Amino acid sequence: MTGVTRNATAASERAAGGCTGTDGVLIADRQSDVQIDPRRYRVLVRQVLEAEGAPPGTETAVTFVGSDEMAELNRAHMGYTGPTDVLAFPLDLVPGDSGTGSDPAGPALAGDIVVCPAVAAGNAAAGKGSHPGHDGSVTAEIDVLVVHGVLHLLGMDHAEPAEAAAMRARETEHLRSLWSRS
Repeated sequence: MTGVTRNATAASERAAGGCTGTDGVLIADRQSDVQIDPRRYRVLVRQVLEAEGAPPGTETAVTFVGSDEMAELNRAHMGYTGPTDVLAFPLDLVPGDSGTGSDPAGPALAGDIVVCPAVAAGNAAAGKGSHPGHDGSVTAEIDVLVVHGVLHLLGMDHAEPAEAAAMRARETEHLRSLWSRS
């Protein structure tokens, strides 16, 4: 999984009239490799944001893209060749003046997550058992990537062993909660 940088991909979709829904989570599907359940990922993102203490109303976006678009984003923002599974582009998560997101300046903006379902599909079988409950399905792999991306938006990283362990523990907790309800 790839590190973090800034991007305007989903932000530009928001400006172009993308629908965020009532929960402040935009789901955009710009690929045809894997069928996506937008509601599943809207709920998952909201639950992770709330459980991690993001201000109420925090906005974010998840965009599902094909391999070519992901390869271009990976090259442009990370300097790597080829598609990757997930990229996270955090914003400053600056809520209103009280930290509640109720300021007239608007809600907090966590940032954007871009997921490539085609790469996830290729990694799904190898991911089986990577988290308790990961059954090797493409859906389980995408679940992992979405949670991973949200945690990056909230400032978590995995560059150092202690950071990686903390991030993995949070991922496992969120995924266990999701998969126990599925």
